[in-house]
Amino acid sequence: MATYKLFFLPGDGIGQEVMKEVEKIAAWTQSVGICSFEIERGLVGGSAYDAHGKAISDSDMELAMASDAVIFGAVGGPKWDSVPYDVRPEAGLLRLRKDLGLFANLRPAICYPALADASSLKREIVEGLDIMIVRELTGGVYFGEPKQIIDLGNGQKRGIDTQVYDTYEIERIGRVAFELARKRGNKVTSSEKRNVMKSGVLWNEVITALHKREFADVQLEHQLADALGMQLVRWPKQFDVIVTDNLFGDMLSDVASMLTGSLGMLPSASLGEVDPKTGKRKSMYEPVHGSAPDIAGKGLANPIAMIASFAMALRYSFGLGDAADRIEKAIADVLDQGLRTADIKGDAKETISTTQMGDAILAQLQKGA
Repeated sequence: MATYKLFFLPGDGIGQEVMKEVEKIAAWTQSVGICSFEIERGLVGGSAYDAHGKAISDSDMELAMASDAVIFGAVGGPKWDSVPYDVRPEAGLLRLRKDLGLFANLRPAICYPALADASSLKREIVEGLDIMIVRELTGGVYFGEPKQIIDLGNGQKRGIDTQVYDTYEIERIGRVAFELARKRGNKVTSSEKRNVMKSGVLWNEVITALHKREFADVQLEHQLADALGMQLVRWPKQFDVIVTDNLFGDMLSDVASMLTGSLGMLPSASLGEVDPKTGKRKSMYEPVHGSAPDIAGKGLANPIAMIASFAMALRYSFGLGDAADRIEKAIADVLDQGLRTADIKGDAKETISTTQMGDAILAQLQKGA
């Protein structure tokens, strides 16, 4: 039985609560002989700032670098709104992405049949939805320089963020999208704002050339990011794989989250380059939802996105696709039984807690073991 190193970073708010439910699922994988884990735990975000004065310590970064996969909860909250910008909770997440080289963010948006009525859109528009958004994660406006606020005098200031992309950054994220599409519906939609942004012009040119050179068998279309946002709420099932930059990927994946009924339903995977020597890649798995400080500690959080993120770790980092399928089926089965947390209540008369949802998914797994 293979052994893998996991590094758990629960973070802040509901990150602490949903991570406890993942630990149950990780223990199950070991109990049935799928694999075993060496688990380390650390601090990130506000909790790390309180302990170390920074959003993630150097020692925890070393543990992240040495792990086979990082399992990440959520960071942030009003408690830390006034801390210096460079040590804000989100800085820990950005450092993990940058230092681990996690350039490819995979965000599936799947509408389980049992939750079609929980979406803000009509059932016929979202039922059966299965989209993969591939977001470039280590470039663009979030990391571009210069990034600063300049005092112009006379009470005036200027805020500057720089959108920067090089050819290789666009090619490598495009390659991830095309390769994923070959295993899915064989269609890629590339999105940018080439009508007003030079980086968008380059993005379009590079994706088009890559498609012609290496992936001509995959259907490719281009859509401006604002038009794509509109199409996501008009007829989302027209899309298979969407590839876009850091900024637009952040926005469009949040739009897609509401198609599924709740942010609490969306997992994600962040992947680095494959090491040619080991065949492994750095990786981090996290739910798309934030720390939700308004419900933290109340047992209201939906752990499904966190558990589904762990399933993605099994699939993409450890090649355990069958085990990932079992976890995803257990989630679907629990939803089919009508069990709901508050965020996906819909017409349900009762809701269950974070712990109860985790226990129900675990019980379903044990039933099929």
